[in-house]
Amino acid sequence: MGKVSIGLRGWRFDEDEVFTEDGNYRPMDEIPDDTQKRLGRLTALVGSPCDACWLIHGDGNLEGCNVTEVVYGEPLSEISVCSEHETDFLYWYFEEDGERFRGEDELQDEFHEWFADGGRAPEDYGTMEHVDTDPDNLPEPPEPDLEELNVELPEDEQEKIDLRDVDISQEYPK
Repeated sequence: MGKVSIGLRGWRFDEDEVFTEDGNYRPMDEIPDDTQKRLGRLTALVGSPCDACWLIHGDGNLEGCNVTEVVYGEPLSEISVCSEHETDFLYWYFEEDGERFRGEDELQDEFHEWFADGGRAPEDYGTMEHVDTDPDNLPEPPEPDLEELNVELPEDEQEKIDLRDVDISQEYPK
């Protein structure tokens, strides 16, 4: 088995870590932690607005944003872009020294700053060649065990909040 992208292009997974021999997703407890983290993050990114489009249109005009098609970087500091803006990311990464942020939390912020300051790829800058093989024929991923995500804090680190003793007389901005 080889490497595959799931849901979005960019992040590549070892097929045998994610899928069984008959093509179904493995149970989550059989998938390595880093792969679980990326798969979990993909659920939030698929269908989300492109970072570059969002920087152009903002929260007030999300319908003007293209949908994310490609993801680069590490979970929670990733760059997610549409095909139109992938070239801008690649140009920044390879030609504007963005590669120095590879694997770093600052990757997303640095690209966002460069793009927001007017950084764009030249019109004749090339694109990344991607191969799509039956992208719509994926099995449903397994549901993560939410109980497994709960963490027990030592008693001395737990904070108790008495909801009966809350001052609600304050005015809050609307």
